[in-house]
Amino acid sequence: MKHKYIAKRYWKDQSTAMGQSDVMAKSFDDVIDLSLGDPDLTTDLRIIDAAFADAKAGHTKYTDFRGDPELRQAIIDFYKEEYSMDIDDEEIFVAASGCLAMYLVLEAILDDGDEVIMQAPFFTPYPQQVELARGIPVELPTYEEEDFQIDVERLESRITERTKALIINSPNNPTGNCLTVETMTKIAAIAEKYDLLVICDDIYTAFSYQNRFVPFASLPGMKERSIIINSFSKNFTMTGWRIGNIIAPDYIIKIVQQINENLVFTAPSISQRAAIFALRHRDEVQPPMVEEYRKRMFYTAERIAGIPKISVINPPKGSFYLFVNIKETGLNSVDAADMILRKAHVLTLPGNAFGECGEGYVRIACTVGIDTLKEACDRIEKALSE
Repeated sequence: MKHKYIAKRYWKDQSTAMGQSDVMAKSFDDVIDLSLGDPDLTTDLRIIDAAFADAKAGHTKYTDFRGDPELRQAIIDFYKEEYSMDIDDEEIFVAASGCLAMYLVLEAILDDGDEVIMQAPFFTPYPQQVELARGIPVELPTYEEEDFQIDVERLESRITERTKALIINSPNNPTGNCLTVETMTKIAAIAEKYDLLVICDDIYTAFSYQNRFVPFASLPGMKERSIIINSFSKNFTMTGWRIGNIIAPDYIIKIVQQINENLVFTAPSISQRAAIFALRHRDEVQPPMVEEYRKRMFYTAERIAGIPKISVINPPKGSFYLFVNIKETGLNSVDAADMILRKAHVLTLPGNAFGECGEGYVRIACTVGIDTLKEACDRIEKALSE
């Protein structure tokens, strides 16, 4: 938007497909919205009850600047119990969402003009988050025919003297792919060779359907050059609570804290109490939620496999997104998503919203029940047969 009172860096429209989805969802009265990764399930009532009991008990004030000490300890315990990783308290920062955590990290580590390589297809905010921190985003494409694994030769070809970091995301949004340990080991060798930081967007770790999630930071020698971004939004169906955390070397955490004190001061105290309960009771609250999304993913992937002209990796590997290949329709991503909306009244996101290599796909979020997913697939199948 061009206006004399708007900073010139924002004159060029930077709106995203995700940001426009709310408007598109109102296009028809009967739209089935499969666009955003906002789960239809409500946060487990035990988490809600515990958080608000804590609120009534007085946990309504600012917390410690790095987060509630109890939450930091719960994070330490989680990594030790789940991954046999030793995390120090000074290496933890609690942030008001995973998105803010990513920005804080980029702001802390980037000098003007530093380059950040991003595994693509990528979560749509990455490029602008890098640019907000005055860095330069560099897309690293992955392809379905390569199982959406990072090709290390392609990675190495994008490294320059200004490259500071690499962002990886596994399980991945939007592809649903999971990086193999073999791939991550090769990435680790490149990171060590070129002295790179690796920012690990570990948002969907509970949703790894074929193999147990392995943190990149747990690989030999990688903890000291890894920055982990966590969120409770997806792993605990807590999108509205806006709570996440960062695990990084203590010198990075110190700078993150300084930056955050000028933004939001501390993450919401009540949300932090909810996160404490969620982590401590994960074995009770997570399995039913994960199983529900697994059923939805496997059902929808099987349905798509039976619809002519579109396809998807089947069985699904992770997250609760399906990256549907629409190349046989002859349409590009935007036109395919538009056609599906107009003819089927099903809202998806065009694949090129997630990077150039997302062209030829649309993303489906399996964030509604199986009955609704069945109706969506029926409509899409009918629309493609016309």
